[in-house]
Amino acid sequence: MTTVKGPGIFLAQFMGDTAPFNTLESICKWAASLGFKGVQIPSWDARCIDLQKAAESKTYADEIKGIVNAAGLEITELSTHLQGQLIAVHPAYDAQFDGFAPVEVRGNSKARTLWAEQQLIYAAKASQNLGLNASATFSGALLWHTVYPWPQRPAGLVETGFTELAKRWMPILNEYDKVGVDLCYEIHPGEDLHDGVSYEMFLDKVNGHKRACLLYDPSHFVLQCMDYLGYIDAFHDRIKMFHVKDAEFNPSAKQGVYGGYQNWIDRAGRFRSLGDGQVDFKSIFSKFAAYDYKGWAVMEWECCLKHPEVGAAEGAVFIQNNIIKVTEKAFDDFASTGSDEAFNKKILGIN
Repeated sequence: MTTVKGPGIFLAQFMGDTAPFNTLESICKWAASLGFKGVQIPSWDARCIDLQKAAESKTYADEIKGIVNAAGLEITELSTHLQGQLIAVHPAYDAQFDGFAPVEVRGNSKARTLWAEQQLIYAAKASQNLGLNASATFSGALLWHTVYPWPQRPAGLVETGFTELAKRWMPILNEYDKVGVDLCYEIHPGEDLHDGVSYEMFLDKVNGHKRACLLYDPSHFVLQCMDYLGYIDAFHDRIKMFHVKDAEFNPSAKQGVYGGYQNWIDRAGRFRSLGDGQVDFKSIFSKFAAYDYKGWAVMEWECCLKHPEVGAAEGAVFIQNNIIKVTEKAFDDFASTGSDEAFNKKILGIN
């Protein structure tokens, strides 16, 4: 068994235009002061990293790593959530997702997809240069507008959608395989990979690609009323990353999973700061210890009520208190009477 690494913190929701959140150096010092041991870097944020440069220059990658290490931290992983979203965008969402891409490819879906593909490939090489073995992303979505089957889906629609999604991702997965990095899809509403069944359909289409792995975030399963503990049992061999994020689901006579178009404060399902929601983290960390999860526990702060800096300070302590330092011996070793083959046969009555 392996002790989970952590606590880590995903920097995306904390980066800003004022100190200490405006440079990688200063935000790392801030995170370290709270007790974090690792940072997950949003690869699209130029205040943190120049992704292309990190892919093309080992020297630059070492400089980025040095900035983080100087604060007493490690880089846990790179995130390409925004770029991954753009690998597959249904035209209905073009305008909303255009802002994830640079100005020069906005309004041109084909150019935008090509840009996103290159970004994912840069992230693979940058991860290798940084000495990382996993990277986070989203799958994007061609089918999400049909997630509820009304009007009735035409025969073969889902098959066609997942065939195309796999076609777009397979070359990228192969690039990650070349550099020995797992690409971890965050299973998330709004993505075609939004639960275990949809992930399995995708996995089948990419021929069980060994780099098509998972980022586990229980908050998204709480909001879908899924068994988030059983999910670990089902997919533990594919889970290579872990976002520690809390959530609550409080359905009423007026709304449920779909939320009634309400904002986050007024939805039945809400993300919460660690310890304020309904997620059973003790059981989650126990399962990760039992299944020998070798990655990081990284806090992702998303809460509609609590201030982010308060959430971060509490989150570092929360994760540290939930990490199980795994045992190196069995609790009943004191009662061992020793064993050899002859003794075992004697116990079993075997001549």
